[in-house]
Amino acid sequence: MGKLQYAQSFRDLLAYQEARALAREIFEFSKRLPPHEKYSLTDQIRRSSRSVGAQIAEAWAKRRYEKHFISKLTDADGEQQETQHWIETAVDCNYLSDKQATNYLQKCQKVGRLLGGMIAKSDKFCGQPTTLRESAPEYFISEQSNQSDNR
Repeated sequence: MGKLQYAQSFRDLLAYQEARALAREIFEFSKRLPPHEKYSLTDQIRRSSRSVGAQIAEAWAKRRYEKHFISKLTDADGEQQETQHWIETAVDCNYLSDKQATNYLQKCQKVGRLLGGMIAKSDKFCGQPTTLRESAPEYFISEQSNQSDNR
C-alpha cells in the first residue's frame, strides 16, 4: 500500500467529500417532497445535511487549536445525526421507502465513522502550521518614516 498523502485543504478530506456527496443526494431527494413541506422537512433536511460539510471546513480552519477542531467535528457529527432524524421522519411520512432511507442512513453513518476517526486522531491534524498563509502585516511605523511625514 502506498504512502497516504497529507490533506492540503478541507476539500482533500474524505469525510468532507462524502458529506458533500450526501448533501447533493439529499438535495435531489428533497426536490420531490410535497410543497406543503417546504418550510419544515425540506428546509430542515437540506440545512442539516449541508451543515456537515460546512462544519468540517470550519474544523479545518481551526485545527491550530485541537479543542476547537474537535468541537467543530463534534458539531458536524451532530448535524449528520440530525440528518438521520429527518430521513427517518421522511420514512414516517411515507416520502421515502425503507430501502431508500437505509441507503441514506448508511451514508450518514459512514460520515459519522470518518468524523469519529478524525476526532480520535485529532493530534495528527492539529498543531502549528509550518508556513503562514500570508506575510505578517507591519503594525508599527518606524520613527524615521514618521519624521519624514511631519515635514
